[in-house]
Amino acid sequence: MNDESKAIEEIAKTTGKAIDASRQLGGFLSKYIGGSMEHAMGIVEDKLKYLRWERQIRLEDRANALLSERGLSQPSRKVPLQIAIPLIQGGSLEEDDRLQDRWAALLANAADAAAQIEVRRAFISILEDLTPLDASLLDKIYSSSQVPNVETETWTTHLPDHITEEKPNLENLRPPSYVEISLGNLARLGLITTAMTWTSVAIFSCVHRTVLGHEFLRAISSSQCDS
Repeated sequence: MNDESKAIEEIAKTTGKAIDASRQLGGFLSKYIGGSMEHAMGIVEDKLKYLRWERQIRLEDRANALLSERGLSQPSRKVPLQIAIPLIQGGSLEEDDRLQDRWAALLANAADAAAQIEVRRAFISILEDLTPLDASLLDKIYSSSQVPNVETETWTTHLPDHITEEKPNLENLRPPSYVEISLGNLARLGLITTAMTWTSVAIFSCVHRTVLGHEFLRAISSSQCDS
């Protein structure tokens, strides 16, 4: 199966899931508005279409603006369908502006030959799994590193405010629990690694950068200077 066939198959699967979801939501809504399920589904679908259209327009505008800042009036390289379709779909569904800007940067970097960034399919699924807090912590962890040094310890005790590369002189080195949850997600995605106890329990007070994390951050950066 070629890339185009795979992309078409993926669209069909996504469309089927969307139809099932709107039918379920329409049935739920019809109980409360006193109308038919078809009428309720129409309301839901119209609203969802408008919201997605609005987000898709913003994604396109942001990606075009980033290319324009680099002196490009249009993409300088073709984005493969297996990358372009899920990327645009994911970016169009993102409701947080800061995260959608990362999607726009990923699209712009994929379309810019001068960026010299290989946009992998995995980057799309990783970005889908990030919350705004996850992205903010990732920025802070990599803020002082131009080249990923996996041996350098990064202490997260003071997150979400800042990180340190020297061990804090504190009795309790653990960051807040909500930060640990976010760090756990970053570790699950391979963007950081954590220290481990002898019983294989992750220690989130000290993390290490990864090559994958560095390349992913380059791919979702808004300008080549950011990388």
